[in-house]
Amino acid sequence: METFLIRALQLILSLSILVVLHELGHFAFARLFKVRVEKFYIFFNPGFSLLRAKKINGKWQFKFFSKNVPSNERPKKDAEGDIVMGEKGKPQTEPIPLSELSDDDWRKYPESTEWGIGWLPLGGYCKISGMIDESMDTSQLKSDPQPWEYRSRPVWQRMPIITGGVLVNFILAMVIYSAILFTWGKEYLPLENAKYGLHFTSVFIEQGFKNGDKILSVDGKSCADLGEVIEKILIDNAKSVTVLRGDSQILTISLPPDFPQKVLASGESNLISYRFPFVVQDVSPESPAKQAKLQPGDSIVGINGKELTIFQDVVSVLTNYRDSLIQLAYYRNGQKEQVTIQLDQTGKLGVAVCPFTEFLETEHVKYGLLASIPAGISLGWETLTSYIKQFKLVFTKEGSKQLGGFGSIGKLFPQTWNWQIFWSMTALLSVILAFMNFLPIPALDGGYVLFLLYEIFTGKKPSDKFLEQAQTIGMLLLLALLIYANGNDIYKAIFK
Repeated sequence: METFLIRALQLILSLSILVVLHELGHFAFARLFKVRVEKFYIFFNPGFSLLRAKKINGKWQFKFFSKNVPSNERPKKDAEGDIVMGEKGKPQTEPIPLSELSDDDWRKYPESTEWGIGWLPLGGYCKISGMIDESMDTSQLKSDPQPWEYRSRPVWQRMPIITGGVLVNFILAMVIYSAILFTWGKEYLPLENAKYGLHFTSVFIEQGFKNGDKILSVDGKSCADLGEVIEKILIDNAKSVTVLRGDSQILTISLPPDFPQKVLASGESNLISYRFPFVVQDVSPESPAKQAKLQPGDSIVGINGKELTIFQDVVSVLTNYRDSLIQLAYYRNGQKEQVTIQLDQTGKLGVAVCPFTEFLETEHVKYGLLASIPAGISLGWETLTSYIKQFKLVFTKEGSKQLGGFGSIGKLFPQTWNWQIFWSMTALLSVILAFMNFLPIPALDGGYVLFLLYEIFTGKKPSDKFLEQAQTIGMLLLLALLIYANGNDIYKAIFK
């Protein structure tokens, strides 16, 4: 439960930062061009808000845990006082004249932005006057465009208002990457330093790889680290991988054209990992290891007479002895010892192991302030390029099954709070948010850009009715995608 809460808090904080700054991008350009912003909210606020604030006549007013401001509309009546009905038999509405509102009614001051914090932590929004957005509030469209509205502005002003959020998210990612490089530098494990070789999942084993192989090149080109190897194989659809097996045997393994789809279909994670010795770092209370009196620093070297020293090999063999007694061989202070251990149904010893960085030499690159800026910009572009390449896999049958929602995103964060990883994940999510928002789908920023480009090239502005219908379709598509992605998470949690 504690792990879940830590990950959930990291996810909420990260998304809150990204959404607020994204919406501030829209807000800044809207105010630059004198367009009113009616509301700016952190989190969504259906029904009521945790906090609402508005500056009226130079003074801030605050309301806590209060119902939202009601609509500034009322039923339209004819000269005889009867409600006017529309074509579809629905009552028509009209704006309430500001002069009829009391001085303490916030609706009387539409020129001032209402700031607030909602209670549903799924994002936030910026409601721009005269714009059809996710709120689906079309009441303003019933009257002629006003000077302070988005729809009255020329295309060259509406375009930056729409793209401001995406621009801020991408710049934010590069700023965060620069700050990370300046603060912590860059640490990675070169492939040539994998002295114990690599460990592969079954889909790679079936293709001809063998645990312990060392990757020399992919499609004839050397790779700096495992991340680059995975990208070349899955994203760039590499045709061959050259490996060193044992001390001298060099092999070239051919990969079929559909290998990325096979990997996705397998559902396996941690596809290739560094092999390293099994050395105990900590022992869990009331675990099989605790009962057997294992201690930090013990190095596992065998099970039931079979020599095993590598962490992945030990874990694999232990799963074959669930609810069984085993003879465990280990070294302690240079002395080889043995102990009988009763495993539980999980087949685990109940220990934390020393990380691979304890045994494999990593490279650490430091960056000064001036060097970190271009390096951060470059890393931001590389991340965006890589994500765009990966996005094509979404349109495959196997890739669509891997789509995940908030649960999958939350698992990207560590189980314990780590600021370096938190900011790295926030930068990655900022790149993803920028790219996804730029997709040409109605209800996303990219959809608005598409309609603006249509207006530029044709000289004709899409009708408000068309934009309203497109927004509805886009919202339905996004809702369906949200349900599908989070449904995948639920399915995996229950059945896998």
